[in-house]
Amino acid sequence: MAQDVTYGSYLDLDRILAAQHPASDAHDEMLFIIVHQASELWLKLCIHELLAARECIVADRLRPAFKMLARVARAQGQLIQSWDVLSTMTPHDYSTIRPHLGKSSGFQSAQYRMMEFLLGGRKPKMVEMHEATPAVAAELRAELTRKSIYAETVALLARRGFAIPQEVLDRPVGEPWAHSPEVEAAWAEIYRDPQEHWDLYELAEKLVDLEYHFQRWRFGHLKTVERIIGFKTGTGGTPGVPYLEGVLKAAFFPELLSVRTAI
Repeated sequence: MAQDVTYGSYLDLDRILAAQHPASDAHDEMLFIIVHQASELWLKLCIHELLAARECIVADRLRPAFKMLARVARAQGQLIQSWDVLSTMTPHDYSTIRPHLGKSSGFQSAQYRMMEFLLGGRKPKMVEMHEATPAVAAELRAELTRKSIYAETVALLARRGFAIPQEVLDRPVGEPWAHSPEVEAAWAEIYRDPQEHWDLYELAEKLVDLEYHFQRWRFGHLKTVERIIGFKTGTGGTPGVPYLEGVLKAAFFPELLSVRTAI
């Protein structure tokens, strides 16, 4: 019955607040756990909104998609700010926790990987690290059989009459997006006359917001890791800072960045 619902029961706070299990006596481990748990909740919301936004784009119902994409950008702002909280941990603080982390790493976040896949940052080999959880690996593989939110946007441009080559539309959906001069030309047409193509112009800017915030999140991750562990190897075996510097160069929507030079 609705009248029996309380704040705590509705939010399932008993389980959420009992989900922190520090493996050490280190004071800062609670901070480390909560920041990452909260980030996973924000990622869950981002995925929820991106899946719905993609459906709206496929159906050419852009106005609801705008709200969803704007909400993702705001959630990304929360993810970015989480690095400010985590960066209060000093190298000594982290050194007391690290031995208890084993080989666990944020690099293993399936939700982060799903968000990357949704936006178009697709590297099928990345699924391999999730094989220990078959249901998660299957979900990620299933996403690689669908067009990313950007591929669906480009398909929408074609349906609206823009000259998108068939070979671009027929690209394997599981591969990373590669820059297309024809797609850039379509965006240039939209950006040169936004009044004529206002909803597509607004969609483009919403996607640019996502790219911008994702890169800010990556940069915050890089600088936080650099501040806390320097250039040590990450717990998951990644090169750490050099790896994070490399992903900063990757773009989800390359034509939406290059078009700014073209117009």
